[in-house]
Amino acid sequence: MSEQGTSDGVSKLLTGIEGFDLIASGGLPAGRTTLVSGTAGSAKTVFAAQFLGAGIERCGEPGVFVTFEERAEDIRRNLLGFGWSIARWEVENKWTFVDASIPPGEPTVVAGDFDLSALITRVEYAIKRIGARRASLDSLGGIFTQFDPHRIRHEIFRLTAALRDLGVTSILTAERCEEDGTVARFGVEEFVADNVIILRNALEQEKRRRTVEILKFRGTSHQKGQFPFTITGGQGIIVLPLSAIELRQRSSNVRISSGIAELDAMCGGGFFRDSIILVSGATGTGKTLLTTEFIKGGAQAGERSLLFAFEESRDQLFRNALSWGVDFDSMEASGRLKIVCVYPEAATLEDHLIAMKKEIEAFAPNRVAIDSLSALERVASIKSFREFVISLTSFIKHKELAGLFTATTPELMGGTSVSEAHISSITDSIILIRYVEIFGEMRRGLAVLKMRGSMHNKEIREFSIDGSGMHIGPAFRNVSGILSGRVVHATTDELGRLGEMFQDGRDSGKVLP
Repeated sequence: MSEQGTSDGVSKLLTGIEGFDLIASGGLPAGRTTLVSGTAGSAKTVFAAQFLGAGIERCGEPGVFVTFEERAEDIRRNLLGFGWSIARWEVENKWTFVDASIPPGEPTVVAGDFDLSALITRVEYAIKRIGARRASLDSLGGIFTQFDPHRIRHEIFRLTAALRDLGVTSILTAERCEEDGTVARFGVEEFVADNVIILRNALEQEKRRRTVEILKFRGTSHQKGQFPFTITGGQGIIVLPLSAIELRQRSSNVRISSGIAELDAMCGGGFFRDSIILVSGATGTGKTLLTTEFIKGGAQAGERSLLFAFEESRDQLFRNALSWGVDFDSMEASGRLKIVCVYPEAATLEDHLIAMKKEIEAFAPNRVAIDSLSALERVASIKSFREFVISLTSFIKHKELAGLFTATTPELMGGTSVSEAHISSITDSIILIRYVEIFGEMRRGLAVLKMRGSMHNKEIREFSIDGSGMHIGPAFRNVSGILSGRVVHATTDELGRLGEMFQDGRDSGKVLP
């Protein structure tokens, strides 16, 4: 059953487009016309076709596709990449075309006295012949180019009224000239439809970002604002609304090992099984090594780990792991590890998110590691990156997995990265790794900054790296400013004199410089 009632009394028809029915609060208002407007490349035709295809596949509801520009054979061929066998549906009387496109080479004739009676009759016949409940008309701009625009508004009203009388839920597509301009090219289209949806393919910081916005749903509710979407082969449009996230994930008291005994002790016994851990540090501080130790700890506990690598190739990761005494080859052979290496620029963030979710679903790991989040910053705007991080961390937590993310700080001695700024508030644990310069020597320090739900060691501990991995040693003493990158070293006598100065200042009421 694709039609359902709502609290405001308006029945809605499920579109079957993943994520869209959520922001539409149940789907498109049934029996009404919806205008889908957008610039070139915004996926108007895909939306219109998927509305019909999903109705056939998921609800068993036949559909009619009226084309004013592309020929029917071109649409069949173009949509094969989504796995929609339109030719088979036509044979089964589930899909039918009404081809109103102008044949190639035929001149456009603008008639002064005309109407759409013949077209309306053809559409009505097609709907009745297959018992269609859905119709898509692509696109209204094709009508404007063929006929006198002074009467076209009245005729489109006739067409939409005929569809409404037949009980059909229909989509009309229209063109826009600009992403933030008028709703449609001719300024008429939005007034002939009950509902208006805008698809955008905007350029933000030299990066394209597709969004969908429900501008108007007459007499019924919907979610406001723009929501990102992507287009995938075999599925079509997938809308990715943050509003789909629900804070209902369960929390466990079970601890898992980080793979490093000293770090487990600093964290109060290890990480929680369903926690998100952020490892922040400058390049070369040991983030990938800590990720490797995390995976090794999982393998030793009989757990499965999935690693998404966006900066290093498989061969490089395997070589580095082996140099620390960790054999990724044997882990993969035993089914305890899967590594996915992808260059960030290979896809949009929305595509990366969907692909990562599919990998997690298919492999069913106990641990997920991402090295690094910072590499993904390059392919999206700040807003897109924030939405990606929130969506991914929420998905991992709902799966009750342990997730370890690395982020690279912009400065060698510390600082806050964009990744860290967007993820820090939603992580359960934060581990900071920093370079420490003491008397002309570069050393490394590690601190557990945050451990939600647990006591943890607050010291800044020195660590070293050798052929057997990471070794955490004692805390730095008589040193301050490590986390800020402004290290100050003082002897015990100097610290004592400094303390006396502060005490004298408090006693005298003076303010020390």
